[in-house]
Amino acid sequence: MQENIKISIVSPVYMAEGILSELVDSILLNIKSITNNFEIILVEDGSSDGSWDKIMELKQIHPEIVGLKLSRNFGQHAAIYAGLEQVLGEWIIVIDCDLQDDPVHFKALYQRAIKGWEIVLARRVNRIDSFFKRLFSKIFYKILGYLTDSDQDSSVANFGIYHKNVILSLKEMKDYIKYFPTSVNWVGYKKTTLDVNHKKRLSGKSTYSYKKLIRLGLNVVLSFSDKPLRLVVKVGILVSFVSMLIAFYYLLKYFSGEILVSGFTSLIVSIWFLSGIIITTIGMAGLYIGRIFDQTKDRPVYIIQKKI
Repeated sequence: MQENIKISIVSPVYMAEGILSELVDSILLNIKSITNNFEIILVEDGSSDGSWDKIMELKQIHPEIVGLKLSRNFGQHAAIYAGLEQVLGEWIIVIDCDLQDDPVHFKALYQRAIKGWEIVLARRVNRIDSFFKRLFSKIFYKILGYLTDSDQDSSVANFGIYHKNVILSLKEMKDYIKYFPTSVNWVGYKKTTLDVNHKKRLSGKSTYSYKKLIRLGLNVVLSFSDKPLRLVVKVGILVSFVSMLIAFYYLLKYFSGEILVSGFTSLIVSIWFLSGIIITTIGMAGLYIGRIFDQTKDRPVYIIQKKI
């Protein structure tokens, strides 16, 4: 059976004990309308509830399930990559476990893919999230797109179908910081989108706080772009140019006799302003050095504790 698997479904699982049965039932219902040769890879990402026990229970009922238990919480995107390392299918569907992305769209995604597309991303038409979360998401992706020089769409996340060649290319990327959507964008290939409906979360709430999202965004920017460093250099050049103009202006005023006593205020403002620029520049360089340090340690992005 393993040699003939047509589609692999990968879902990172975190704090999802109460919805795993419905997730698996929905996946089975919709994937069987495409093929009977499939596998469902559920990656339990260090949950503190009974998610792993539930996966083992479901495995006894559904032999198509492959369960992976990570040794601790490594994060959603590391869990996705752990699942991608195990896939055997020609096509791979990635879907979150909260069922806000509906497996009912599997068939439409697959039918679009076999028409010559190697990546078909699900674009959420109406996001069922709070106003502030949607607003923050749009701002976040706008800034992320600008700093990484790439097109980032806040309506597109992990949900989509990917040809095995895309996944092979993703696995060749050795970045320590993993962020699935940006990596997919980077590898290229023939890509399109499919409009889908976004559903309300069945239970619980998102584990992504604004603090975690900002930290994730910073990590992605530092991993995929050196643009912040280039922006700091541009700011430094601009400040130097403005300083030269101001110096020239005050020299003219001095030689014309308009300045009799040196200005204390302008001196203090200049010191604080330039000190801020210097500290920002050093801090930005330090962040990149920190990421280089993480990369050179060559630690695994995740650790698989158990597999069933």
